[in-house]
Amino acid sequence: MTQPGRTRQTDVYLRGLGGERPLVPTRLDALEAAARQAMTPEAWAYVAGGAGQGSTMRANRDAFERWRIVPRVLRDVSSRDLSVELFGTTLPSPILLGPVGVLEMMHRDADLAVARAARAERVPMIFSNQASVPMERTAQALGDSPRWFQLYWGTSNALVANFVRRAEGCGCSAIVVTLDTTMLGWRTQDLDLAFLPFLRGQGIAQYTSDPVFRAEAAKHPASPTASPRVGPALIGALFDLFAASRRAGMSFGEMRSAVAHFTATYSRPSLQWSDLALLRSMTKLPIVLKGVQHPDDARRAIDAGVDGIVVSNHGGRQIDGAVGSLDALAVVSDAVGTRLPILFDSGVRSGMDVFKALALGATAVLLGRSYVYGLAIAGEAGVREVLRNVTAELDLTLGLAGQRSVRHLDRSVLTCE
Repeated sequence: MTQPGRTRQTDVYLRGLGGERPLVPTRLDALEAAARQAMTPEAWAYVAGGAGQGSTMRANRDAFERWRIVPRVLRDVSSRDLSVELFGTTLPSPILLGPVGVLEMMHRDADLAVARAARAERVPMIFSNQASVPMERTAQALGDSPRWFQLYWGTSNALVANFVRRAEGCGCSAIVVTLDTTMLGWRTQDLDLAFLPFLRGQGIAQYTSDPVFRAEAAKHPASPTASPRVGPALIGALFDLFAASRRAGMSFGEMRSAVAHFTATYSRPSLQWSDLALLRSMTKLPIVLKGVQHPDDARRAIDAGVDGIVVSNHGGRQIDGAVGSLDALAVVSDAVGTRLPILFDSGVRSGMDVFKALALGATAVLLGRSYVYGLAIAGEAGVREVLRNVTAELDLTLGLAGQRSVRHLDRSVLTCE
């Protein structure tokens, strides 16, 4: 069995003999500070911001602080196993790269840099529905590494069906339906900057590369509902839109229509449980519901025949004042037991966080903001270092807690203060 904790530590310290320090900080506060310095104010607000006054984001982190690890000793942890099984595939660790949109705001290589890092570190990647690079190009960068596709279910079922077909065609092994964003939350940091990247043609590459969407957009040409003030800011926005049109191989007018059609159709607050049957008719891939927080919804997901759930509050970006996601995990896992895999995100920053989520019932964990911070700081290399750091800390935490396998973690290794 590998020992990623010791390997990572040794690599850092040996490089230190030559005066080389890690590309990205290992302390979470330093990682965030370095990422903020590397980003524009708009990029930082989009990635680091949350809904309302940020109380759900704080609740996510507070929940991790309340649950404390209780180490055991003299248990021979010289060999440790981080591997897990999901949908018939054995993964080397319980960490996946969660879907994060508009990565072009963080680094010019965007999703491609993340895909190359995922391939090198053998970590599955979930393609974002709001990616900056079409899924087919990202799949090429991934090689034969595992990938899933995150689906935002908009108003066009024809487009949903084509997204699913494309995901199948580029080797995705699961469809992750995000249910907590059927409308955009009240994101105060973005609002205060009056900045929404999609209006500039950013983060909509899955759409502009899709023939169904382009045909639909052509039938609904742009019809502005407001007249922005003419000035340097508007010129900058138009430049962004022009650049997006060039990347997508579209005319400026076609891009304007695409943006207008996207904003009118991307969300679907009318979604309900009965709609899942339509998605099931579209694909034989495992269907995972992302955004489950209530045990009754988890039980209903089982009754609906889905293949897995993600306990998530979208990193605190959608509802202010919501329950901390780790607290929801504890309740949901009690309701679900072992009847289907539970994945987890929201508030995860470190290997210690991953350990706690696994102990509370998660089979695997989606990493989000942490790897995006690495991307902003150092591109592909930054993502790789974040993944190595999180995996190393998980490995060391596992051993120091007196445990040999992540598959055997349960609530007995924790106490709640």
